[in-house]
Amino acid sequence: MKTKLLDFVESASLKKEMPHFEIGDTVDVHCRIQEGNKTRVQIFNGTVIARGGRGINETFTVRRMVGDEGVERIFPLNSPNVVDIRPIRSGKARRAKLYYLRNRSGKGVRLSHRHSTHTVSK
Repeated sequence: MKTKLLDFVESASLKKEMPHFEIGDTVDVHCRIQEGNKTRVQIFNGTVIARGGRGINETFTVRRMVGDEGVERIFPLNSPNVVDIRPIRSGKARRAKLYYLRNRSGKGVRLSHRHSTHTVSK
């Protein structure tokens, strides 16, 4: 009973349309940032290395390289600050979490391409 009640309450806050993306995919995450009294949308591009949670608590981790440093951000999937998620390229992954990419650099970070319907939309 308690789970059904929580699912009903959470369903009002869930986003209606979510694009399909998996572990290993390269995505553009459009996130809303507030600076003072202004808001703008910033794009964070990277590889999805983890997904976790379910329902309202579902999150995904995106990793990218900036210079020689790796930058990871964890985004709540149903957050109002995540404006859009655009899958760019699908990568072939045989694991649920790609934490081993943290120890690699250069060409070792690249994942082989998996055929899918992801197309670059600009």
